[in-house]
Amino acid sequence: MRRLVALLLVLFVVAGLAGGAWWWADRAWTAPGPLAEPAQVVVPRGGTAIIAEALAERGVIADPRAFLAAVWLTRSQGAVRAAEFAFPARASLRDVLEILRKARPLQRRLTIPEGLTARQMAAILERAEGLTGEMPEIAEGEILPETYSYQFGDTRASVIRRAEQAMDQALAEIWAARQPGLPLATAREALILASIVERETGRGDERARVAGVFINRLRRGMMLQSDPTAAYAAADGGLLERPLTRADLDRDHPFNTYRIRGLPPGPIASPGKDSLRAVTRPEATDFIFFVADGTGGHAFARTLEEHNRNVARWREIERGRASAAPR
Repeated sequence: MRRLVALLLVLFVVAGLAGGAWWWADRAWTAPGPLAEPAQVVVPRGGTAIIAEALAERGVIADPRAFLAAVWLTRSQGAVRAAEFAFPARASLRDVLEILRKARPLQRRLTIPEGLTARQMAAILERAEGLTGEMPEIAEGEILPETYSYQFGDTRASVIRRAEQAMDQALAEIWAARQPGLPLATAREALILASIVERETGRGDERARVAGVFINRLRRGMMLQSDPTAAYAAADGGLLERPLTRADLDRDHPFNTYRIRGLPPGPIASPGKDSLRAVTRPEATDFIFFVADGTGGHAFARTLEEHNRNVARWREIERGRASAAPR
């Protein structure tokens, strides 16, 4: 009888300890975590111990040992992943593991504006946080200006490949829908002219008109006489950070359309889709000249006499701005 009582007492104690352990484990699993505010955290590669330390350092979890135990006990639910994730404030251990196993990694965004040179785009990609790897050489005009998504740890080369493929696809589709009879023999010639249009105007409402001027000039065998091509030549493929000079316009260079007839041998920047559409479906006009009008747009002309009047007005605007500038 005494042995039975003793055995029952032992069983009651063991049951009590087990119940306490279960209560503690359930509380550790579901209790709010230490993270005070929502946070984006890069979860590193290298195994669960490294992940546990990283999460503890960022304040996502309180105890790396409890995290490792939870990972092992729930291992049948899948492996935890290394990536960049968003964690809500006070995320429990259960929440953290759910995110590491099932949530979509954060998507970062990189915007490449229209009209940039290859050197400018390379600088953007070099500075992009989270991208890794060496910077491949970028060919002028080969990248489509767009906003691209990527994940932390993606390579610069992978983003560039996607941007090149996007340009190839956009150019092929837009070239296929071109107007008949254009003085452009290939899609690459359209790309070259679109890069000039992109650098000539930032106004969407006049791109097709500017493109029409250059198309008219090509049809007549006239020089394009585009300032952005002279600037590109003067900067040897870079960005000219000073006003153009007469010497720049007179410089013998294959990209200077004040010295060559027809298109330059390659693009001078990366045009966007709107400029590609503009040169393949230009506005039909008789204009063969244009000059800045002081409002951010351009004044267009059919004759040299009319153009010279527009130029005189523009120079008067420039003189007025120079005299009003603080000294």
